Amino acid sequence: MSATENGAAAAVRQDGRTAALPAPAKADETPAAGNSAADRFDRAARRFMPADFAISLRPGNGADAPGYPLGERRHSMRGFEDEYTDIVDYIIRITHRIWEDQDVGYIYDTYAPGCRLHDDTGLKVGVEPLVSGTMANIHAFPDCRHYADEVIWAGDDQDGFVTSHRAQNIGTHTGDWQWGPATGKPLRTWVMANCEVVANEIVEEWVLYNTAAKLSQLGIDVREAARAFGNEGGLDPLSDRTLSDVERLVGGRKPLPYPKAAEGSGFDVEHTVRSLFHDVYNRRDLSAFDRAYARNVRWYGTSNRSGYGRGDVRGMARALLATFPDLGMQVDEVYWMGNDADGYRVSVRWTAVGSHRGHALYGRPTGRRVHLWGMSQLYFSQGVVTEDWTLFNEFDVLAQLLRDDPTGLPG
Repeated sequence: MSATENGAAAAVRQDGRTAALPAPAKADETPAAGNSAADRFDRAARRFMPADFAISLRPGNGADAPGYPLGERRHSMRGFEDEYTDIVDYIIRITHRIWEDQDVGYIYDTYAPGCRLHDDTGLKVGVEPLVSGTMANIHAFPDCRHYADEVIWAGDDQDGFVTSHRAQNIGTHTGDWQWGPATGKPLRTWVMANCEVVANEIVEEWVLYNTAAKLSQLGIDVREAARAFGNEGGLDPLSDRTLSDVERLVGGRKPLPYPKAAEGSGFDVEHTVRSLFHDVYNRRDLSAFDRAYARNVRWYGTSNRSGYGRGDVRGMARALLATFPDLGMQVDEVYWMGNDADGYRVSVRWTAVGSHRGHALYGRPTGRRVHLWGMSQLYFSQGVVTEDWTLFNEFDVLAQLLRDDPTGLPG
């Protein structure tokens, strides 16, 4: 981000107007931390979007480097520990300290006591489930390395930062865990975590551990593990989940295309993303990929799927829609970094609900109604997506479908 005359940083609001981030505040000033639904909506509506990549992950660095000169703060971070220079530095280094230095207790300093954690198994509230879960995972993979690939961020220290952190996990399964005894096998997969951070504390986190990919690499039968997990009561019931109001067919009317952008508005990141997800998953218009994606797009998906070109991206979307024919999707959050000349890095978080009435992905239809949620990181260049990283709660979906209690909707 470019500097302004008073030393604050330039950023872009959701409405596209450039504004200045606040200058560093005095040490005794603390940001408002209201976390009601109204407060969160208000903060999102006025969120700052970084106008370039001056504050971003250094390519190839991956993790905290011992002895690396920290330098001066690059934008205001009131309420944060003095050692962090910016929000990217904060996310990378607290992750390294907790997972690789194994200072698990540092979670108490960097997560709010009443934090909300959404993962493959539902919602957890409070810091203790996070502490115990982290300890169990470190025990199972004590040599695991967590190499950061990306941190997309937005916001400021007044209304809170949001971050989308993607990383590669490499380790060896040498400790027993909930899925059985240690296998001694290597692990290599990727994960994604989206956080809302206020004054040095993560108040809400959405994290997908790519669980099905992890189990598969260790030689564990994913379907049997999911069935057992569902049978043992590990899942939040559908009625207890925090679901967006997914309305694909409003009032029984046919699904309409997403409204067009205003004439002369230029490239509108949020409009482009919301239009893409709506037209593909609610309108069933798979040709939207031809308009929004480059011919040679690289795609990385849940359970370590990957592909090249629009056809592979379209194939995964087609499989989901064939598996859940009544699927409806809601985009819950969009934020980004960048500009028209240098491109954009965009974080998207979404929710979907559908009934298992098709054979494409998960075998014989069960008729069960399931909740899907996921996160995507999209890279735009010259107005089209050149790279797509998308995870969704696939292990959770399998557990919802395969558990042995009475089935859901009639087939």
